[in-house]
Amino acid sequence: MNMKITKGIQTLIEEINEDHYSSNPNTPIRIDAFDLDDDLKIELISKKFKDIMDILGLDLTDDSLKDTPKRVAKMYVKEIFSGLNPANKPAIALFENKYKYDEMVLEKNITFYSNCEHHFVPIIGKAHVAYISNGNVIGLSKLNRIVEYFSKRPQVQERLTMQIANELKKILNTEDVAVVIDAKHLCVSMRGVKDESSTTITASYSGKFKEDSVKNEFLSHIK
Repeated sequence: MNMKITKGIQTLIEEINEDHYSSNPNTPIRIDAFDLDDDLKIELISKKFKDIMDILGLDLTDDSLKDTPKRVAKMYVKEIFSGLNPANKPAIALFENKYKYDEMVLEKNITFYSNCEHHFVPIIGKAHVAYISNGNVIGLSKLNRIVEYFSKRPQVQERLTMQIANELKKILNTEDVAVVIDAKHLCVSMRGVKDESSTTITASYSGKFKEDSVKNEFLSHIK
């Protein structure tokens, strides 16, 4: 197995308790999650999804449908759930804060697409991410990459918020991090109560962002 993947799995397993309670801030994942390579996963998922389509009564000989199982399988593995694989974790380079900038750095309105782990339907939202430098800064595009990586897996919004915040704190070696997510859950709008207008907001504040003045400044910017 690829050493990068092996190291990533070990890190994930160390972080995950064996009961996989929903309160766990880490994605529940089995220790053998990456024993199969992507090509084999795509092949197996394609067969399973073909069975689902067949059970639903769809005609898989139709030109429009015959390749759908493979398309869905490839999309699952390579795209919308690619954040499950530690090998896809973005490489992050830090830069010295040469300007001695000691105010917050904020990137707001980071668009992300995730999927609810309860119904496997989309979560579509915006993430607002801020930090105060502890001597180093991170490239702005990398904030987008971090949000994207953790969103590309079956998710719960509270967990997604915590994962982004925890990752930034670890990378930047600072507690001065804030994350707010405002998202629309299609499991609410397209099924169940079918509420098309509501959104869900979650937040994580730590370090200086727990101070009212700093938190209020952050919130005023994202409004």
